[in-house]
Amino acid sequence: MNKTVIDNVGEYLKSNEIKPSFQRIRIFEYLLNSKEHPKVDDIYRSLISEIPTLSKTTVYNTLNLFMEKGIVHLVTIEGTENRYDVNVEDHGHFKCEVCGRVYDFELLELVLETDLPEGFVVKKKDLFFRGICEECYQKMN
Repeated sequence: MNKTVIDNVGEYLKSNEIKPSFQRIRIFEYLLNSKEHPKVDDIYRSLISEIPTLSKTTVYNTLNLFMEKGIVHLVTIEGTENRYDVNVEDHGHFKCEVCGRVYDFELLELVLETDLPEGFVVKKKDLFFRGICEECYQKMN
């Protein structure tokens, strides 16, 4: 699956009508470079030493702004675990029950087609699998 590439985060945020403060830039850069679909706590713990004035409220508010502007996708896992993803294209997620990592996978077009009653409007598509990733499976066998 293609990783989102953005050359200038500040300009990208501006182009999405977001004022590019240092904290917003660093949070977005963290999301871009994360392969883990991080939780708020992950982002906070990773950036607090670099940005001592950072609060969890700032992380939450920044992520909510990013979602409102459509540049970050909320991935809700098992109804209780919220993670964040800069890949806003339709794709699925797989969570390993052993290591806890969340992986992206591409969806085939047939999975994206729906046969909803007339007048229904799909705003978001989620497909989530849970199991054991290849690395953990190999370690077990």
